[in-house]
Amino acid sequence: MNDSPQWQQYQAFGALDWGSQTHSVIVIDAAGKVMEDFAIEHSALGWKQFRQKLQVYGSIPFAIETSQGAAVEQLLEAGMIVYPLNPNRAQAYRQRKAPSGVKDDRLDAWSFADALRVDGHGWKALQPEQPLTKELRLLCRDEVSLIEQRTALIQQLRQALAEYYPAALEAFEDWTSVSAWMFLQRFPTADSLAQAGRRQWQKFLHSRRLWGSDQGPRRMEIFAHATELAGSEPTVKAKSLLALSLVQMLFAVQKQLELYRQRIEELFARHPDHDLFGSLPGAGSKLAPRLLSEIGDDRQRFEADAQALQCFGGTAPVTIRSGKDRTYWPVHQRQACNKHLRHALHLFAEQSLSRCVWAHIYYQHHRQKNQSHANALRRLAHRWLKIIHKMWLDRSPYNAELHHRNQLQHGSWIFQFQKS
Repeated sequence: MNDSPQWQQYQAFGALDWGSQTHSVIVIDAAGKVMEDFAIEHSALGWKQFRQKLQVYGSIPFAIETSQGAAVEQLLEAGMIVYPLNPNRAQAYRQRKAPSGVKDDRLDAWSFADALRVDGHGWKALQPEQPLTKELRLLCRDEVSLIEQRTALIQQLRQALAEYYPAALEAFEDWTSVSAWMFLQRFPTADSLAQAGRRQWQKFLHSRRLWGSDQGPRRMEIFAHATELAGSEPTVKAKSLLALSLVQMLFAVQKQLELYRQRIEELFARHPDHDLFGSLPGAGSKLAPRLLSEIGDDRQRFEADAQALQCFGGTAPVTIRSGKDRTYWPVHQRQACNKHLRHALHLFAEQSLSRCVWAHIYYQHHRQKNQSHANALRRLAHRWLKIIHKMWLDRSPYNAELHHRNQLQHGSWIFQFQKS
């Protein structure tokens, strides 16, 4: 945060209400008087005009309702000290200037600029990211988006198969498997499966290593009765075309996912914090890069204590302390947080259950208190973040033996549950 004397040296404060095509810009002086009021297009020419108009002010604080994107990058390149606003805080500043609820781009920019002038000494400026960390974070987020698209395509495929080809659904449980997609390419309908005959079925299963213990005979039995329950002729013709189209799209998405995975692993291996996050039990090659890129490498951001990181990751609940004193105050899930980090922490906490004794004990303890699976994982992730915060500041990998000794030395309550 900024101390007041240093903050008072600034003679101008700016804000930008960003949009997809145009941005509204307001600059005010230390007394709150509007010095600049203009709009620019989101183009090379527009940002050139922005730099020319504000050149006389030098590097000044600038508020914007986002912490990433092209507008933020342009502000940083122009030499501005960027202060990002989260949506809840931005809405509060709007209402402070316009209680009626009126919405206007210029009004928003003015509200943010004046809030920055008055309250900005308590805000944290956005620090420029290392290119390696930024690329890794963007790749990880895009990879998750592609995985979500693949999941949506698979759901559509399962629905189509349920309508015209139930035997295929029964034969393959995992439809993220390439082998299942190749089966549909080879035998797109129940009739084509029956015409191919048992020898072709066996050949396909062996070539894709799908025979396995009892799985081969089970699938052969399903294939033998595939035509007994199938859609009508018009349904088969229409839905089989849809299924093959979806399979082609799945192959395309899968190819891109493999490229993303290769690039992510390459960047993660080059990152200075690779060994630190790679040592987390259960993080693996997928979750470790996500955790690293979302937490970042700016140690000053969360240097005070782990609570700031826990709030940022969404594991710290929000307590409502209002009204009469009571034994238990109502709490709810924190919404103002990094959703990408929260999702990665949820998955990591779940993976750590089978790899950490203390994590499993901690999780089971809360489950026995009638907490839901998600709630128990959120609590475990909250505890993991405290450990990660210490590792991160000390730049030391996770040491299971050292952590176990520390728990015993300090009489951790977790092992009391293990004894009982």
